[in-house]
Amino acid sequence: MAQITARPPRLSNRANSMTFLGSLVLIVLAAIAAVALLRLVFPLPGISRRAPSYALPADKTGPLSCFLTEEIDNNPGKTGVVTLNEASSALAQRLALVHAAQSAIDAQYYIWHDDTSGILLLDALLAAARRGVQVRLLLDDNGITGLDPIVATLNAQPNFEIRLFNPSTVRRPKTLGYAFSFVRMNRRMHNKSFIVDGTAAIIGGRNIGDEYFAIGEGQFFLDLDVLAVGPVVARATRVFDDYWNCASAFEAETIISGSGDLTAFQARADRVKNSPEAQSFLTEAATAEDLHIANKEQVEWTDVALVADDPAKGEGEVSRDKLLISHFADILGGVSTRLDVISAYFVPGVRGARFFTDLAKRGVKVNVLTNALVTTDVLLVHSGYTRYRRRLLKAGVSLFELKPRPGMATGPDAQLKPLGLAGASLHAKTFAVDGRRVFIGSLNLDPRSAILNCEMGLIIDSPTMAGRMQSHFDGPVDAVSYKPQLTPEKRMVWSEAREDGSTRIYQEEPGASLGQQVALTLIGLLPVEWLL
Repeated sequence: MAQITARPPRLSNRANSMTFLGSLVLIVLAAIAAVALLRLVFPLPGISRRAPSYALPADKTGPLSCFLTEEIDNNPGKTGVVTLNEASSALAQRLALVHAAQSAIDAQYYIWHDDTSGILLLDALLAAARRGVQVRLLLDDNGITGLDPIVATLNAQPNFEIRLFNPSTVRRPKTLGYAFSFVRMNRRMHNKSFIVDGTAAIIGGRNIGDEYFAIGEGQFFLDLDVLAVGPVVARATRVFDDYWNCASAFEAETIISGSGDLTAFQARADRVKNSPEAQSFLTEAATAEDLHIANKEQVEWTDVALVADDPAKGEGEVSRDKLLISHFADILGGVSTRLDVISAYFVPGVRGARFFTDLAKRGVKVNVLTNALVTTDVLLVHSGYTRYRRRLLKAGVSLFELKPRPGMATGPDAQLKPLGLAGASLHAKTFAVDGRRVFIGSLNLDPRSAILNCEMGLIIDSPTMAGRMQSHFDGPVDAVSYKPQLTPEKRMVWSEAREDGSTRIYQEEPGASLGQQVALTLIGLLPVEWLL
């Protein structure tokens, strides 16, 4: 007699769904438990009882004040400004300010590299601290890769204090901090300011690194800073104090263990100063290191305002209506005839695209210069930009995409990083309104700058600066960029003005490989615009 084997009952689709949901719930609970455990193991230091500390009063007796006194008296209520267009001059001016400092240096930066320019400046700051200057350095922890030993060393020296903005409590690898504190660590301090003696300040878009000062070979960034003296410096000092004392800033010694190795740092500084790159820069800077503001003819005295995000943005505790970007139209002061925009990362979003298209539709001339695919350092951001390109062009916005500098390799072989760092990349963030006012600062027109990063900049009433920017768009920009356009058939093409006077037309994104085109399409399908 044949044996009959009973089959196990089949689970219904409903039972399968319940099993899947149960497993999913367990995974989520396990992840939450892991995050909670990691936060207990790697907690942030307590700072609730920390007493606030503030900048010293502006120095009235040092060399900076002495040669400015007459000019300030002759221009009551006005701020003196000089634009720092040349990369090497921007570094030379910082070093000159450090050498002239008598009482205090307050600096905050998103990126500070352990390279020629970074070490030259840190060595100069240490020398200033040794002669009694109070040095306070606020660094975003995301931008100081490999700098922990040097930070610990300098922070342990007299008159030298360093704080870190939204730091990772795990130092190796630091990125592990994102695993259990993603929301906090995704909020960065993008500000750049360098204040000396409460009298002079450099504010703009440059971080501290060789690529920002065109030192050595390889990639570099095109950027812009402003050297300012007068009333706006007091405002910059108050902003620095707000960030220095905010809940996102932690003393370096509470995050990085040990007191470093001063002998090792000095040996490193000596090697850097004797390197060919440093010697070349120092030789060229020797004649340019005198402060531009000492040459009174270079200084423009005008109305200048500093705008900055509340540092509580670093905790996510600022309502949208109080964000710097929410007052962008007010900051511009109304646009009547013309808006010229330079933004390294340009992802306007729905609201921003509406703002620009509405301006263009009512007859305002709108020009935007951003990076091309082959010059951007973040492919993800370029993908976000491409979502709005066609809409902007239809409305009449003129777009320009910076192409590589002459002699540079292009295409996939030129990429120096996985996300697309080419050799010459636009990094400036500046806008000119109606040929009269300009904004120069750290604010890109993208969701990350708008919602996540802390930003700052100067609004300068200067027909001279605005006119200079306008003349660039009316002339040289064509020669250094690709110009996306729509054909009568609504196809997108890119035109390139050639040196021989001819025009080359591209039917596809200039320099894009097939893989990059596919990547742009796929990234465009992901809900990641808020991170760009």
